[in-house]
Amino acid sequence: MTQKRFLDDQAQAMLVQQHQLDKTNAHLDSMLSSLNSLSQDQRSNDTLLDSLLAQAQSIVNEQDTVFVVEEQDLVVFDEYLLDAPSDYQTTLQPLALLDTIDIDADTDWPSYLSQLENYATRHDLAFAQDPFRDLMTDSQRIALEKRIKDEFSIKAAACDKYDYMIAGTCGLIGGLVDVLFVGVPGKGALSKWADNQTDNAVQRFAKFNGWKGPGKPGQETASAIGFLEKKFKINYDHGTSHDTGGAVKNMSLSNHHVKSLGHSPDLVGMFFSILDQFSNTAHFVDKGKLISINTDTFELSGSNVVAKVFAGFMNWLGHLFSDMAGSSGGRGKVNAGRGSGIPMPFYSLLQFINVGSFGQHRQTFSTIAVKVFESGYDLRHGLAMAIPVLITELLTRMMWVVKQRFYHEQDWRDCVPSANNPELRRMLLIGHGTLCLVDTTDAALRSGGNIVAFMLRSNLVAWTRFGTLAIKEVKAYYMAGSLDVEAVDAYLDAEYARLTGT
Repeated sequence: MTQKRFLDDQAQAMLVQQHQLDKTNAHLDSMLSSLNSLSQDQRSNDTLLDSLLAQAQSIVNEQDTVFVVEEQDLVVFDEYLLDAPSDYQTTLQPLALLDTIDIDADTDWPSYLSQLENYATRHDLAFAQDPFRDLMTDSQRIALEKRIKDEFSIKAAACDKYDYMIAGTCGLIGGLVDVLFVGVPGKGALSKWADNQTDNAVQRFAKFNGWKGPGKPGQETASAIGFLEKKFKINYDHGTSHDTGGAVKNMSLSNHHVKSLGHSPDLVGMFFSILDQFSNTAHFVDKGKLISINTDTFELSGSNVVAKVFAGFMNWLGHLFSDMAGSSGGRGKVNAGRGSGIPMPFYSLLQFINVGSFGQHRQTFSTIAVKVFESGYDLRHGLAMAIPVLITELLTRMMWVVKQRFYHEQDWRDCVPSANNPELRRMLLIGHGTLCLVDTTDAALRSGGNIVAFMLRSNLVAWTRFGTLAIKEVKAYYMAGSLDVEAVDAYLDAEYARLTGT
């Protein structure tokens, strides 16, 4: 039975129950009417009887009559009244018995549905294509349709000039932060701050796993990385093309983290990491192709599959921490640089775009993406690039709240900056679009036509956020007026939580 069929059956049951309720109410109304009629007749008879008794008493008093009644005469009189014919005709009609559906503890759902169909046949009930529609009155249906249109339909944005000015200004501020404080990997103030925060995170994670600290001052990060490298060993950490037997071309210590799918800090990386650890394989991307090679036997800890999967996940996570700030050997050198980190989430998938011909050497986009990573465009720089995006997002939402509260004079409860609001959604699109425009203009002017330099200065995080907002806005534009399924689901979830107290 499909979910729709099950819901229709429930609606038909409610229709039958509604019919029974209407019939019961009709019987109750008829009984109430009869009782009122009887009560009125009784009051009229009481009044007439009181009048007759008063007249009789008056006659007796005037004529000074004395009645002597024998007990035997009373008995004869009572018998006469009982046997006397009555000409009284009632106008009340007897009520018919209500039709019922018999159910008990042994009645199952199919049997109940069968009885419903028999009841509907006896009373000429027709089930429409949409039985829920018949459960509502015309006024209820109109009210529901209006609420759906007002609260659960996709609406086009109705921004005024101030909305566009505010959003553009917020995006410009985010763009200036990106240009002035992010720049290229390892050079801008925010990029350096992200590098330091990553070093601190690696050290804290190492301490959590038992690291006791560096052997000598100044080697904190290198020592922590070395500890994690020994503790979280994996079988897919090939450093060069030679390690793969030549299966992966042009792989070196500076790019093997982006070529190895298991080093990607996302769902793709987690999947391939656990797969590689279970199957003793290693998966790489080279020139748009997925390459799998066999590795030495690798035994995961754990006595069952669940324990081994958990061990594989922890190995993956721990190894990511050991690589995100570079290698222990590279960071332990005097005047060591940033080292080769790990790619941003899903960045490794760009290697599958093996098309185009760019630069002086006419290289494909996948090759360019690898070269950009080799120049430091890694997770640490991604954290730095996320800051201008976050600033733009928060500024736009905050200014929307201020405008709604003090310009439109809305209640605070109506000023929640939900992205489902069409005007806020459009403002976020304009704000992040302005950020991307400033970012792209700066990258184009400073790159001098070099595609690698251009991508190094481009904010991929900003473009990703702008892309998601653009897709939502295009969808809202073409689907304006249609049902917003996500809003309906959110409302139903909230109502369910309210009813269940969860």
